[in-house]
Amino acid sequence: QMGRAVGRRLAEAGFAVMTGGGPGIMEAANRGCREGHGLSLGCNIVLPMEQEPNPYLDRFIDFKYFFVRKVMLVKYSSAFVVLPGGFGTLDELFETATLVQTRKIEQFPIVLMGSDYWRPVIEFMRKSMVAAGTISPEDPDLIHVTDSPEEAIRIIRAASPEWAAPKPSTILGESAPRRQATPAPAPGA
Repeated sequence: QMGRAVGRRLAEAGFAVMTGGGPGIMEAANRGCREGHGLSLGCNIVLPMEQEPNPYLDRFIDFKYFFVRKVMLVKYSSAFVVLPGGFGTLDELFETATLVQTRKIEQFPIVLMGSDYWRPVIEFMRKSMVAAGTISPEDPDLIHVTDSPEEAIRIIRAASPEWAAPKPSTILGESAPRRQATPAPAPGA
């Protein structure tokens, strides 16, 4: 239910929703996006066990390599909203957190949905990683945790006000808004 709700709210707020394009929680987020009349995208990874794209995608792209998929997920995103997942989810989460931490990408909010699920991860960062000196005390604050789709939208907009309005991407087949022609000044003006 959480995936569907956050997908819908993101779409209603004007954001496209890009997932791994598979079943389960990815499908729920894409379904919510479709119900919210948003652009629903899937970045599928080709695996030995065949994964079919879920039926709620407007567009999907197959990738052979995980690293290429991760580059695309970050390059064409304004934020990461992360739902409970496995090793692949953790890989994408921590690689993105590293890019934010090292300022390779800026004004890129990371929002974890599901406080009960993510609490042990945040506690591990604060109690073990900070204590061991492997991350700075402020690094866990790069990651926000909530159960509310509305709060996730507020976090995204507050963290990146000039990026908060989604921008069209020609690679995804979106068209940019047409610019109005500026009239030429009157002769002699």
